Amino acid sequence: MAKNEKRKLAEQVYQLCQQVPQGKVTTYREIAKVLGMKGYQAIGQVLKRNPYAPFVPCHRVVKSDGSLGGFKGCVIGKEIVEKESLLRKE
Repeated sequence: MAKNEKRKLAEQVYQLCQQVPQGKVTTYREIAKVLGMKGYQAIGQVLKRNPYAPFVPCHRVVKSDGSLGGFKGCVIGKEIVEKESLLRKE
C-alpha cells in the first residue's frame, strides 16, 4: 500500500472512530466492513498509531468476539488495563 493510500485509510478510520458514541464500542471488523475491506489487522495497525487520542477514541474498538484486542500497540500489560479502565469509566 502506498504512503498516500495508508494516510487516506488512517484518516477514514479515525473519522469512523469519532462516530462511536461514549459508552459504546465497535469492532475492527465493522470498521473494515464500512471501508469495504477485509483487512481487520490493518485497522488495528492504524489505531496503534493514533496521534489524535483521546479526541479519536480508539479505545472503543474491540475484537469481534467482544474481547478487548490491543491498545497502544500492546495486547497485554498496563495498556490493556488502561483500555479497560477507559471503557469502564464510560
